[in-house]
Amino acid sequence: MTPQPGVDCGPAPGARAGAGQDGAAEGGLDPALFRGAMARFPTGVALVTTHDQDGGPHGFTASSLCSVSLHPPMLLVCLATSARCFRVFAQSPRFAVSVLREGPEHAELARRFAGKGLDKFAGGGFVTTPRGGTVLAGALAVVECAVRRRVDAGDHVVLLGEAEHVTLPGHSGRPAVYVDRGFGALCGSGCAGTG
Repeated sequence: MTPQPGVDCGPAPGARAGAGQDGAAEGGLDPALFRGAMARFPTGVALVTTHDQDGGPHGFTASSLCSVSLHPPMLLVCLATSARCFRVFAQSPRFAVSVLREGPEHAELARRFAGKGLDKFAGGGFVTTPRGGTVLAGALAVVECAVRRRVDAGDHVVLLGEAEHVTLPGHSGRPAVYVDRGFGALCGSGCAGTG
């Protein structure tokens, strides 16, 4: 629901704040509390890749991946301006998204691409698409995009990409899920209705 001007969007009568830390302080919101709140929201995980002017691959791990539009087909990813690959993504006209699978191999890839190591692509597993993108061969899905807009957003930049090609491998699988600063798993049909 979108708040309307003049409408009180505060807590319902009788509602109380949950136990725990409260981030309302005179100096502004505590960034650690905001990070903690966002950590409790489960997300999928993807590798986002592009190339520099010399054709070298660069990439980062994204949990901020969101579909934006179907007509035209667009998505967004967010990249920290402090990332080592930021300058490359700030200039590249294209990027590719490889959606990661559940399991230790893809969890390790996500950790590697989230770090500042120089050779994130070491160890293989990546292929070049007919359109020239570098993507993960075992990805759950691949979306290759043309950058349509970059939007500054605090200490990040939002990359809006128009999907030009999608690959859905024939083999199925479960997506990687990241929550509370660790990798989790989706609940299957065996746990439906429990709790």
